[in-house]
Amino acid sequence: MNAPAPAAVRAAVLEEIGADGPYSRSRPLRVRELELAPPGPGELLVRVRAAGLCHSDLSVVNGDRPRPVPMVLGHEAAGEVVACGPGAQDRFAVGDHVVLYFVAPCGGCARCMEGRPALCVRGAAANNAGDLVGGGRRWRGPDGERPAHHLGVSAFAEYTVVSADSAVRVDSDLPFEVAALFGCAVLTGVGAALKAAEVRPGERVAVFGLGGVGLSALLGTNVAGAAQIIGVDPVEAKRDLAARLGATDRLQGGPDAVEAVRELTGGGADKIVDTTGNPDVLAQAYLATRPGGTTVTVGLPHPDRHVSIPAVTLAAQERTLRGSYLGSGVPARDIPTYISLYRRGMLPVTELLSGRLGLEEVNEGFDRLASGEAVRQVVEL
Repeated sequence: MNAPAPAAVRAAVLEEIGADGPYSRSRPLRVRELELAPPGPGELLVRVRAAGLCHSDLSVVNGDRPRPVPMVLGHEAAGEVVACGPGAQDRFAVGDHVVLYFVAPCGGCARCMEGRPALCVRGAAANNAGDLVGGGRRWRGPDGERPAHHLGVSAFAEYTVVSADSAVRVDSDLPFEVAALFGCAVLTGVGAALKAAEVRPGERVAVFGLGGVGLSALLGTNVAGAAQIIGVDPVEAKRDLAARLGATDRLQGGPDAVEAVRELTGGGADKIVDTTGNPDVLAQAYLATRPGGTTVTVGLPHPDRHVSIPAVTLAAQERTLRGSYLGSGVPARDIPTYISLYRRGMLPVTELLSGRLGLEEVNEGFDRLASGEAVRQVVEL
């Protein structure tokens, strides 16, 4: 039986973008009580149990990814279904444990029809507008304002309403704080290595940026059987963690990174995954890839930023530079696959967890994320 929608929901609301750090002082996110409408057709009411802090959230806070505000932030989460809207009860049941992901594919647009749900036209339009893919918003403030949804998830809240198309059922014995990581960090990073870069056994691979997504990409390269894995990050603790997770070499990065990767690999890496969201680092990653190699980026810089590379090398050296969003796959299929790899000990994603915090501590969490101190912090609700 469906539970009624709660009368009031505590949620971390981003009031403004571009606030100066430290966020513990400027406090761009404020925990407020909001009304939450019940789920509509094809939607679920989910009790959020764990939500990860990701650089994609931080990029909204700092203004790199302009979004409508006020907005209930958070997009990487796991929780429990407490109500199903009309039509959703054919696919989910009250009590189901679910992982939420950040594009709800419509299934009918040209991109969905060609098997690329991450590029869903309707899903992207809804995310940009701060709406759900079913249309409109479900949040309401006491003064009648309608806060936006973040990427169709809005996970920094006790409860949220989502499209059933952005939820995947998982086994109930999977800890929520682990399950949440599969909704973004693992899905994006492992997918970048396996689906976009198509890392093969014996290849030499580098990963630039060793946050939650970058370390997940590193784990993916390990699963693929790469012979050499170079972790590149200015933070020593992250390089050390990369070594424990399978990196054969570690580099600090900076202006000498291109030559250092070339020297370590004997002329350039076969594949490089860049997760930094920094166009200058992406250019370095490209130049550190060998002729005929592939450079994949998953970072989300400000829309006004551009990358500069020698254009002639794309043709004359048959290089590939491509993007990867949502792991370049099909989340409803890939998330269970990656969870299976985790259960078999091949994706030790628990190593990514670097802290747990309450909803009221989310601003302090973003300070730790921005400084590089944290890999993946999880808000427990």
